[in-house]
Amino acid sequence: MRLVQYKDTAGAQHVAVVEDQDTLIALGGVSTTRELAGIAIGQGITMIEAAKARIGEERLDYNAVAAEGRLLAPITHADPAHFLVTGTGLTHLGSASARANMHTSGSKAADETDSMKMFRMGVEGGKPKAGETGVQPEWFYKGDGSIVATPGGDMPSPSFALDGSEEPEIAAIYVIDQDGNPVRIGFAIGNEFSDHVTERQNYLYLAHSKLRACSMGPELLLGDLPSHVEGTSRLYRDGKVIWEKPFLSGEDNMSHTLANLEYHHFKYDLFCRPGDVHAHFFGTATLSFADGIKTQDGDEFEIESPLFGRALRNRLKTQAERKVVVKTI
Repeated sequence: MRLVQYKDTAGAQHVAVVEDQDTLIALGGVSTTRELAGIAIGQGITMIEAAKARIGEERLDYNAVAAEGRLLAPITHADPAHFLVTGTGLTHLGSASARANMHTSGSKAADETDSMKMFRMGVEGGKPKAGETGVQPEWFYKGDGSIVATPGGDMPSPSFALDGSEEPEIAAIYVIDQDGNPVRIGFAIGNEFSDHVTERQNYLYLAHSKLRACSMGPELLLGDLPSHVEGTSRLYRDGKVIWEKPFLSGEDNMSHTLANLEYHHFKYDLFCRPGDVHAHFFGTATLSFADGIKTQDGDEFEIESPLFGRALRNRLKTQAERKVVVKTI
């Protein structure tokens, strides 16, 4: 089952089940997926069971909702500061080569980079035996809920950015219950979107390069994630595809288990605050930047996978420069 969040023509938020590529079925009694998750947690049932109990008779034209810009990200929070967006890198088989190339100087072999070393650590220890703790992955912070672009909307890039390129990934969505336990409610296809030129200058700039917008959805996949996921990432310019490449995800194509990635995120108490929402990106091995593509304003990113239904699309939009003025009082 897949869910979407959307606004009606009056601006009120709702949740719907995706019946097919053209039709949504509105859920009754809930206005957000976070609210639905709270009901499921409180009743000790699954998200699918909670959604089925609220399926109504109202059907909507999915294409009209999308065309009118009324689709929302698959998870939201009334206070964006309580919606944390994070991720892990070097988690996919094949992901190290592009990263190593970015961080290799003329006098240093690719297999000697810190990125390659971390990737190898994941290959050797990212899938621990039951009851054991695996090696921790590379981890990064992207921002709070305010940086999540809506499906079909602009992907804002700051005026000081040196690049703005897609990263096709799967994001897992979590709600922290009242006892401080993380509860995974589903998965969404995502565009993690980064500044790879800034990162390439020095790998210690990775933290800066990740402080950018992102997008996910529009559909939230409920239940378990298959071990093998296939998708396609595309870049459009003036309505024409200028780059296209398939990508793989799921544990069969990763150097870490999802459980290991989750453990090393939620082992920190500050990420287990009751009521908070988390979106955690699991990484990728496919980048247009790695193929020498330079994006420009107006380019449209498209990331799709049949497993996640409707494709995720966003347009690159450079923001106006904002002066930084620090006051002293």
